[in-house]
Amino acid sequence: MNAIFLAMPSAISQGVLWGIMVLGIFITYKILDIADLTVDGSFALGGCVCAMLIVQNGWNPWLALLMAAVAGMLAGAVTGILHTVFEIPAILAGILTQISLWSVNLKIMGQSNVPLLNSDTIFTGLVNAMGLKQSNAALIIGIVIAIILIVVLYWFFGTELGSALRATGNNIDMIRALGVNTKVMKVLALMLSNALVGLSGGLVCQSQKYADINMGTGAIVIGLAAIVIGDVLFGRLRSFGSKLTSAVLGSVVYFIIRAIVLQLGMDANYMKLLSAIIVALALSVPVVVQKVKAKKAYSAEGGAK
Repeated sequence: MNAIFLAMPSAISQGVLWGIMVLGIFITYKILDIADLTVDGSFALGGCVCAMLIVQNGWNPWLALLMAAVAGMLAGAVTGILHTVFEIPAILAGILTQISLWSVNLKIMGQSNVPLLNSDTIFTGLVNAMGLKQSNAALIIGIVIAIILIVVLYWFFGTELGSALRATGNNIDMIRALGVNTKVMKVLALMLSNALVGLSGGLVCQSQKYADINMGTGAIVIGLAAIVIGDVLFGRLRSFGSKLTSAVLGSVVYFIIRAIVLQLGMDANYMKLLSAIIVALALSVPVVVQKVKAKKAYSAEGGAK
């Protein structure tokens, strides 16, 4: 039991940092109804770019973090162009970009992983100034960044441009009839989404003190699991701001569950399987319940006659 409590700070901090990636997935999955598989590659891209700028070029870690977001944005633009200009289905466009990014990331780093053990990160100043553990510093800075991003996203999606983007996902025929270029909206959404994913990759890279070519593997499943968990736990909250917050909180809950399961002795190799099961159950159970209710209602009507 003590081991579980000791693992909680690290799990919560990782949940917050990955939660920023979940915000990106929320934009494509919940607003555009697209499961964008680019994120597996753009998450690692953000980490790789951030690591190389810090280690080889001596960049300020905050500037490196910004470039990680820009790199993710460019990856999203590629997927958007493949989907809208060349009319490749969104899921296939994401797969193509994701596969390409594996080679791009390897080219950027020149090797499979790059350590940051001797380099300063955005967490170093807080660790040195207050004597905090790395996980605690990551938690504090991660919460601040997450709050800022939620506020900015809430504001953006309340603007005319943001409302048009949301309307593209809700009713594409209607918003197209109003003269909005829905292709531009889709590209914009994919760029914004993957910018957040790349930013999250840079944060996780600096938190764990290394970047790895495979650090984004399964990111889409983790993101979907976090969104589903957030919907289940906080589904009654209807405002857009609360939905953004629930996405991050869902990520925190997911990593807490993962930490508990690992501490109870589960093989870490089965974590991806557990994530897939969580997503499959959360998506299928409501459908089964709805079908059962419909069947009962139909039977009741037949009996009444």
